[in-house]
Amino acid sequence: MKKIILGSAMIALILLTSCQRGGDSDIQSKVPVSVTQIVRGNVNRTLSFNGDIQAQVEVKVFSKIPDRIATFYVDEGDRVADGTVIADIASTQIEQAVKQAEAAVSAAGAQQGNMEAEFKRAERLKQEDAMSQQQYDLISTQYKAALAQYVQAQAALKTAQSQYQETKISAPISGIIGKRYYETGDMANPALPLVSIVQMDKVKIHFNVPEKEMPLLSKGQSAKIAVIGIPDHYFYGTVEKISPVLDPLTRMADVEVDLDNPGYLLRPGMYATLEITVGVIENILVVPRYAVLENSSLKKIDGNDTVVRNYFVYVVHDSLAEQRQLDVRYVNHRSIAVNDGIAEGDTLVISGQNNLRNGLPVLIIEEEEK
Repeated sequence: MKKIILGSAMIALILLTSCQRGGDSDIQSKVPVSVTQIVRGNVNRTLSFNGDIQAQVEVKVFSKIPDRIATFYVDEGDRVADGTVIADIASTQIEQAVKQAEAAVSAAGAQQGNMEAEFKRAERLKQEDAMSQQQYDLISTQYKAALAQYVQAQAALKTAQSQYQETKISAPISGIIGKRYYETGDMANPALPLVSIVQMDKVKIHFNVPEKEMPLLSKGQSAKIAVIGIPDHYFYGTVEKISPVLDPLTRMADVEVDLDNPGYLLRPGMYATLEITVGVIENILVVPRYAVLENSSLKKIDGNDTVVRNYFVYVVHDSLAEQRQLDVRYVNHRSIAVNDGIAEGDTLVISGQNNLRNGLPVLIIEEEEK
C-alpha cells in the first residue's frame, strides 16, 4: 500500500505563500482531507468474546493424612515429573501403627502355625479313630479362627503400610506447580489442596455465547486472540467444544477455544479477547470503519419505535465534498460491507471528514493508493 503525502509542513508553506501573494481565498477556504479509492474486496464476518486463559490440564493434589507438613520439596513455578515427591506429612504415629501391625501379624502367624500343626495331628488321629468327633470339631474351629485372625492381621498391616505411603505426597501428572497453598509446618487439611499442577503446552479459553449467535459457531472455526499483558501480539486457536445445552437463566452456552502456548507466554488467569471468523462476504464494496460517520435515529417499523443506525461517508467529486448515506450489509470493528450509496472508484475521504459539510471545497493532502 503506497501513500502520496504532502505533509503538514508543506500545507503550511502553501498557505503562507498564498497569503504573501495577496491571499488566495480559494485555497484558504478548502478543507484539507486524506482520501482513498473505493474498491471491492472481502469482509470477514466475525464475533467477539471475552474470557480468561486456563491451563489445558490442572490437577489439585490433596493429602489424605490430616497432620503436620514435615517437608515441602517444591515451590510455585517448579517443574515436576509424574511420581515426584512433593511433600512429606508427619508420620510418627503412622510408623508406630505399622510396627504394631507387623507385630500383630507375627503373633497371629505364630498362632496360626501352631493351630495348623494341631489340626493336622487331629486329622490323623480322627482317621485312626483315636479322637472323638467333638474333639476334632473343636480343634478345627480353633484352627479356622487362628487362620482368620492371621488374615485379618495381614489386612491391617497393608492398611497401615498404605497410610504410611500416603504420607509421601507424589505428583499424579507431569507439569508445573501452579500454586502452593501451604508452608512447611502447616497442618494439612484433606478438604484443601496442597498444590495445583498445570500443563501449559496448550491453554484454553472458556466463554459464554448468546443463544442467537449459537447457530453461527461450529467446531474447527479459527479464533484470533489478544491479551492485555502481551500488547501488539496475536495468538490463534480453534473452537474445540460447544456445549449442547444453554443455561436456562442466561440463555447462553459455554464454548471452549484451544490454542498452543509457545514459550508459555500465556498464563492461566490472563484476560483475553477473541475474534472468531464465522464467514466471509466476498466481492463487496469495502469502506474502512474509521472513515464512516455514524448516528442513530428513531423510526417507526411495523408500528414500533425502533432505533436505526445510520452510516455516512464523504466522497470528493469535482473538488467538492459530497455526503453519501450507505446501504450497509455488514459491519465489524475494522470494515463495513456496503451494498449501495457509493460506487467502485469513488474518491473516499478517510481523514478530515468531521470538518466537512455537503458541497464544501476540499484540498487533498494525502492519497492512499490501493
